[in-house]
Formats: sequence, structure tokens, C-alpha cells
Amino acid sequence: MKKILTIGLLWVAVLGVRAQEIPADTLFATQHMEIRELDTLIEVGQGTHLRSDSVRTIYYSNLNWKPNPARAVWLGAIFPGLGQIYNRSYWKLPIVYGGLMGCIYAITWNNNMYGDYKQAYRDILTDEVLSTDPHRSYNAILPEGYTIETMGGRKRYTEVLNINQNTYHRYRDISIVVAVAVYALSVIDAFVDAQLFDFDISPDLSMNVEPTIQNDLFNSRSAEMKLVFTIK
Repeated sequence: MKKILTIGLLWVAVLGVRAQEIPADTLFATQHMEIRELDTLIEVGQGTHLRSDSVRTIYYSNLNWKPNPARAVWLGAIFPGLGQIYNRSYWKLPIVYGGLMGCIYAITWNNNMYGDYKQAYRDILTDEVLSTDPHRSYNAILPEGYTIETMGGRKRYTEVLNINQNTYHRYRDISIVVAVAVYALSVIDAFVDAQLFDFDISPDLSMNVEPTIQNDLFNSRSAEMKLVFTIK
């Protein structure tokens, strides 16, 4: 039992050392490139050989993935939020769905109000004698405690109904435009997020100060300070 545990610990230690020696460029190779440095035999104990294919799979699958911007755009266009899910930016989903749900609520509310005022405006224009039925459209839409007389009479109330139907019609159209804009922004965000997925945001990107020694034409050396700008 102790011998098995010892062999296992040695195997884990060897794999850890080998993992630290893997260069970053190898880890972030393209998906169709084989990492041959890891596909070797490891010697443990008394001639025991173990393959390191499992190590290759772990590093290759977890660190090599990079989203495809075109695929992110198509997924985001098919259904809102799919682009963010594909990019693994799950924290953006409440923003996308919250904005779209708010727009859908605004569209529904304004459309219902527009339909009610539109029907009331049509009915009050077609009825020669105003109905006293409280369920009639122009009576049902009155604010609580108000009558047509207290609203300024039939003519004034007809103008109010027309103004309100136009107002809610405009609000509904604006809500639709905003919903389309939110949808488009979610697609654009998916594309930009996928495009900049591996963008380096470490603190030492812009400038680095390094001492250097320069040789001039007369083979004399001089100590200088060199500024190195890195653009990625």
C-alpha cells in the first residue's frame, strides 16, 4: 500500500514539474496542433511507465479555448444572450435580459393603452348619443370619479382621447426602437467580447524601463537608460 502511495505522489510531482516547464505559446496553440512535449512516457519507481496524455488533455482543453467572433455574432442574432453564453460572460445575462424584459413590458403597456384610447376615440365619434353604459369604451376609460361633463364635455373629451391615443402610439414605437437597439447592442457586445477575449490587460503593457549598455562607433561603452514601449 505504501509503495502504491509513493508511486502516486511521485507521479503527481513529476506532472507538476512538467506542467511548469510548458511554455505559454505551447499552451495557447491552435486547436488542431498537437502538443508533443506532453505526449511522452514518464518513468516512475522501478521501471513503471505512465503516459502523460491526461496532462495534455487538461491543459489543452482548459487554456486553449478562444471564442470565434463570427459564431458569437450569429448566436447572439439567433437568440439574445446566446452570444454572451458562448463567450462565457454569464454575468452579462441579467443586463441583456433585464433590458429586453423592460422593453417588452413597455411595449405591451403602451400598446394596450393605445388600443383602449383608440377604441374609445372611435366609439365617441360614431355614437350620435353618448351611452350611459359604464362598460362603454369611452366611459370605462374615464379616471375614477370623473364623467364626460367634468372632463369638459364631449368635444373636449374627444380631443383628450385623440391626444392620448397618439401619445401612447408614439411611446409604443419608441419602446420598439429601444428594444431593437438593446438587441443590437447585445450582438455587438458578443462580437467585441469574443474579439478581445485574449487581450492582455496586465498592468505592465505600455512602458518598461531597462538599463542598457551602448557601443558607439569608437567602441566606447556608455551606460544608458532605455524605455521600452510594448504595443499588443
